[in-house]
Amino acid sequence: MALSAAESVQTFLGGYGVARALDDGFLRADTVTGLLWLALAAGVIVLSTPVTRGVFALLADLTEPLRDALVRRAVTHALRKATALGGSVDGTAVSRLTSQTEIARDSFAGLVLTARSFVFVAAGAAVGLLSLAPQFLLIVLPPLLLGVTLFMASLLPMARAQHRYLDADEAIGRHAQNVTTALRDIVACGTQDAAEAQGRLDVGEAAAAARSMARWAAVRTLAVAVAGQLPVLLLLVCTPWLLGQGVTAGALAGALTYLLQALLPALHSLMTVLGAAGARLLVVLGRLTEPYPDTAVPPPAAGSGPGPRTGGAAVELRGVRVSFGSRARPVLDGLDLTVAEGEHLAVVGPSGIGKSTLLQVVAGTLAPSEGAVRLAGRSVAPASSTDPTCLRALLPQDAYVFTGTLRDNLCYLCPQAPRAAVEEAVRALRLEPLVARVGGLDATLTPRTLSLGERQLIALGRAHLSPAPVLLLDEATSHLDPSTEAVAERALAAR
Repeated sequence: MALSAAESVQTFLGGYGVARALDDGFLRADTVTGLLWLALAAGVIVLSTPVTRGVFALLADLTEPLRDALVRRAVTHALRKATALGGSVDGTAVSRLTSQTEIARDSFAGLVLTARSFVFVAAGAAVGLLSLAPQFLLIVLPPLLLGVTLFMASLLPMARAQHRYLDADEAIGRHAQNVTTALRDIVACGTQDAAEAQGRLDVGEAAAAARSMARWAAVRTLAVAVAGQLPVLLLLVCTPWLLGQGVTAGALAGALTYLLQALLPALHSLMTVLGAAGARLLVVLGRLTEPYPDTAVPPPAAGSGPGPRTGGAAVELRGVRVSFGSRARPVLDGLDLTVAEGEHLAVVGPSGIGKSTLLQVVAGTLAPSEGAVRLAGRSVAPASSTDPTCLRALLPQDAYVFTGTLRDNLCYLCPQAPRAAVEEAVRALRLEPLVARVGGLDATLTPRTLSLGERQLIALGRAHLSPAPVLLLDEATSHLDPSTEAVAERALAAR
């Protein structure tokens, strides 16, 4: 507050010093007095440098916490959307993290600096004009208010145009992600033209939004001209009338100094920042503060829940059909499959026959086009109220190992596993050499230092400890030697 008050004093003395230098000095042939008043006005400007430096030093305390909070919220939003039942990867997360959070920080910083400067400069200029001659306010205020009103009327349409532009920008990001992910399918199905047409539509929408923003920017420029240039013109036109009212030449020069050197530049900066940064900030904050996706599992409707287990089938598929597109040949069609408790099933065959698709359907990560899937007697689907992770343990070929202790990695699917169970899993899978190499169960792992085979052994130990009744292995032993693979298969079979 003290730094900002000093800026008001500087503004006041700037115009007042010019007025007094003329009226009390040069126009009375008193050069010394005139120079002293000018020296005072100039000295205050020189002393304003520490004020500006102090304001910038304090700005980071406001902007950096805001940016950090927005980054955390964007990451949390993306993770919750991806992990919700029926959720998907958020293709807009990259734009929000790399672009929109920076826009919010920079816009907020600009608004704080400009608004603070305008308030205290305007206060100093208003007091100065009033002290020189009250008539100045009658001439200066009407065009200022007209320009500000016109400018404020353009803010909402500008914000809508900015919102539309950000929507288009995110749509381009989503389309690029979808095309990159499904590139092989697009080429195989011959839908390149459709993908190109959709991309062209997204880019066209972004261009239209940019043109709309440019039109409202022109309105903003007109408002700035009305508020920034018309007061000076009116003051010059009204000079004869003011002189007739007893206003001195020094007061006129001081009023022009207030307008040209302080008030109008500050107003121009404020309107420019509000029109650009303000609109962007409102739109970006609206997007970054969207409610989190609901990750709670909805309660099943009465009579529609999965009910009790139906029998001894660990995996049961009835009439399952999976196709990727209405005209595509089904990967699975009318599949009926039952795997009883304690039974082991190996699905083998050449690449492309649907082995991975079947695994995804059984795991509940891919919803079939038709049919029903049940694990341990309970319905499983991405949108089902049943959490499939309680019913199955899925081990892909590329085993996931995180930075943490070996014990934490082994107990990932069963955090409350007793020590004896962990030691039994180590013995059954013959993990003793690995445990010794890393420094014990409580040693911290660095995933990049582990071989692919060691990662698969850790994932197999994790599956051994899992309470899930169904194990799904997708080439989970592909990086193990034959003897180690045989040990792992026997250990999991006896689990």
